[in-house]
Amino acid sequence: MIERRNRNKIARIEEPRFIVVTGLSGAGKSQAIRTLEDLGYFCVDNLPLALIPTFAALTVGRDRQIRRAAVVVDIRGGRELSRFPAMYRKLKRKRGLRVALIFLEAEDRILLRRFSETRRPHPLAPTRSAAEGLREERRRLHAIRGLADRIVDTTLLSVHELRRAILGLAAGSSSVPPLTVNIISFGFKHGVPADADLVFDVRFLPNPHFVPSLRPLIGTNPRVSRYVLRSAPAKRFLRLTTALLRFLLPEYIAEGKAYLTIAIGCTGGRHRSVAIGEALARQLKNERGVVLRVRHRDPEVE
Repeated sequence: MIERRNRNKIARIEEPRFIVVTGLSGAGKSQAIRTLEDLGYFCVDNLPLALIPTFAALTVGRDRQIRRAAVVVDIRGGRELSRFPAMYRKLKRKRGLRVALIFLEAEDRILLRRFSETRRPHPLAPTRSAAEGLREERRRLHAIRGLADRIVDTTLLSVHELRRAILGLAAGSSSVPPLTVNIISFGFKHGVPADADLVFDVRFLPNPHFVPSLRPLIGTNPRVSRYVLRSAPAKRFLRLTTALLRFLLPEYIAEGKAYLTIAIGCTGGRHRSVAIGEALARQLKNERGVVLRVRHRDPEVE
């Protein structure tokens, strides 16, 4: 396996951040915390309330152990939840700690439909209707909702729209998290990579396999690369594919996509796909918001 990596510089928040995610059951807290994890937050779901100040303290000061952290606080906290408003106000006053509270909610009809679709009982009503549990939950969370820095109504949001909303709220002055683009070359006779999002077949290009002096080499060799890339079809393929990807990558980033795998395939995965993968990486290496990785899966496979 041959692997090469190129990392663009990504702007990052310098000040530590501590985010509390809370809200109604079924409103999207799980999706929110996964989004924060993708942003680089150290996340804990349902941390006991007594431990929250200690957890937040890990993000403060020169000796901080965690750069950014997030915790989910919700109705599962039980009776201790009544102590959270005072605790949160104290956190807000803590010097050096930048803290925010995101409250997720949705209309009752949407939340009830989500409980019906997942066939899960409401945490406050394991033997009663979800509607009863929801009414009680709204009452108990009313005071916490009043403390929220941001209230997100997920009634009309898709999973992707909710992710974009959380990215916008949490990223602050930083850039949107980078899109990791994996360019992988492979041989069709060894199978298409299972994790490929986009697959390009370059078996139409001139094949160095039939040139005796080039056959033992692989596509990273300059002689093989020149042989493959000098052809008019190769030049046009690179031009058109690069244009397509330069259109797609910003769209994927805006959508909040974290990973994209581009698979380039030829017959054996030794020559054409390797050369094209390297050339494509060179074309995309300066794209903003992209972390680029190149891997050649099959160059040594006979």
